Amino acid sequence: MTNQTAVSIVIPAYNEENAVADVLSELVRTMQDSGLTYEIILVDDGSQDATAQRAAEVEGVKIVRHKCNKGYGAALKTGIRKAAYDWICITDADGTYPNEQIPHLTNVAVDQDHDMVVGARTGSQVVIPLMRRPAKWAIRQLCSFVAGQKIPDFNSGLRVFRRKIAMSIFNLLPDGFSFTTTITLAMLTNNYSVHYIPINYHQRVGNSKIRPIKDTLNFSQLALRICLYFAPLRIFLPLSGFLFVLAVAWALFSKYVFGQLADVSVIVMVMTSFQVAVIGFLAELINRRLPSAFKGE
Repeated sequence: MTNQTAVSIVIPAYNEENAVADVLSELVRTMQDSGLTYEIILVDDGSQDATAQRAAEVEGVKIVRHKCNKGYGAALKTGIRKAAYDWICITDADGTYPNEQIPHLTNVAVDQDHDMVVGARTGSQVVIPLMRRPAKWAIRQLCSFVAGQKIPDFNSGLRVFRRKIAMSIFNLLPDGFSFTTTITLAMLTNNYSVHYIPINYHQRVGNSKIRPIKDTLNFSQLALRICLYFAPLRIFLPLSGFLFVLAVAWALFSKYVFGQLADVSVIVMVMTSFQVAVIGFLAELINRRLPSAFKGE
């Protein structure tokens, strides 16, 4: 850690009046004892309760308000735009994340020169509803496939990252809950340094804003879109290979079972296989021609 280490902590909040004051008070105490230069920005995302009023009771917190509810990602982007420092930390206002870990995550990011440090919810005390676990496991496998490496936690809401990287991909980052999934996959598929630190995850205060079925479908679609954008060969090459193997299998089956080669359908499948592969390579070439647009260089 250096004396110049400074972090902007951005907290999106929507109808969190029951938890926000306690969360902010504890966070202020933690950061005062940390030795870090910091600011805390709470973005009230159009709350219909007393979230903003309760947050205003805590000294040392900047409050930004949306007139209407724009979404989790939109609130984060507002806070990042308002941030004064080069390092951004995001966390939630519902009491689920161990915010006492924020100084540690920040110091690891700075001292070890990572581009992002994620608090992975793999600690000894993790409270995730049972009904969400199968969907989260499936999406984690999909995200790991897209990234080409194991991802312990693809959408943790507690993480520290470089502001300039996030700003450079604002057009890709969605306004909804998939903000964290997007920035995870975007950084991993572009070879940024992403480090994971196990953390606990507590029972939230109040009701969850997650919609299990709709958000699971949105996360899955998002992972596929990111794959097509950043790692197209991971989809096109396996699909091309599958079509080619299918063509060979159909050729052998028709030849030895029906006694006549189904040459037309085999040729169509083989040509489709090559066309899919060509599309994948073209997409990869386009992707690699514009690396600086993503990196903000």
